[in-house]
Amino acid sequence: MATNPPKRQAPKPNRSVIQWLLDADPSIRWQVMRDLLGAPAEEVAAERARVATEGVGARLLALQGADGSWAGAAWNHGWDSTMHVLSLLRELGLDPASDQARRAVGLVRDRVTWRGWDWDGTWRGWDWQGTPFFVGEVEPCINGQVAASGGYFGLDVQRIVDRLLREQLPDGGWNCEATNGSTRSSFNTTICVLEALLEYELAGGSSALPMEARLRGQEYLLERRLLRRRTTGEVIDPAWTRFSFPTWWHYDVLRGLEYLRRAGATPDERVAEAIELVESKRDGDGRWPLENQHAGTMAVEVDEGEGRPSRWNTLRALRVLDWYSARD
Repeated sequence: MATNPPKRQAPKPNRSVIQWLLDADPSIRWQVMRDLLGAPAEEVAAERARVATEGVGARLLALQGADGSWAGAAWNHGWDSTMHVLSLLRELGLDPASDQARRAVGLVRDRVTWRGWDWDGTWRGWDWQGTPFFVGEVEPCINGQVAASGGYFGLDVQRIVDRLLREQLPDGGWNCEATNGSTRSSFNTTICVLEALLEYELAGGSSALPMEARLRGQEYLLERRLLRRRTTGEVIDPAWTRFSFPTWWHYDVLRGLEYLRRAGATPDERVAEAIELVESKRDGDGRWPLENQHAGTMAVEVDEGEGRPSRWNTLRALRVLDWYSARD
């Protein structure tokens, strides 16, 4: 049975770090105000509203085509498709109730399709109009990202959730290669599905089954201490120790911790090593770098570049450390 590690207080960020975070895009400012400063709700809401009209959020919204898509595709191999932009808007915290969000997501719902895919997951060819975007397609890593955005923005993603529940593997996780015979889960796929199930719950999903599946998937990560093989104890992939933003479909340790924080999980000794890893990345100025930027075309750049201090990674690291230090 997992035990709670000794309680220790996370070092507080100095004023210069907080000011540096506030001297940023509204999408960062409102989250700093909410998560690090405990600002009054009305002040947080006012700052959050600016995501739709200023900075990165407004620029992303302006790139949407008349057909409802970004980059003319539901999904592509870059990072500028409809799926990727919706994922990023969710990370920015675009208010789902805003007029801008409702219009943009409504266009996706009504006009964007997975060309070639029939409702039963059969490939019909590129000439086939395909299924609506929020019905999803066939890979759980993609469906997880679609359902996470759909749940966040208040769309009906029940069909995707039902499919994901059927695809959970015996070890508790998910893997896009399961259709090719894989019986072991993938951290990359599992984190995408866990975030989707969490958004579904937060949006008021009525069934207990998604939560039960999510908690089994959460245990899959925790049993491996967020980065190690259960059998040998070896680090599964050294790339997971280097923090990215945006993460897209890729897993890393900071992303795993952020999921646990948002899920309201109680930290135990199985996350202690991951927390120590996060703490070790803090530089002499109290900031965290963007250690890795996944190659691909971004619709809009959101950080200062690989190797430089990252406001996004600093914000995410600080609130993970706060979550850990506040445990009972």
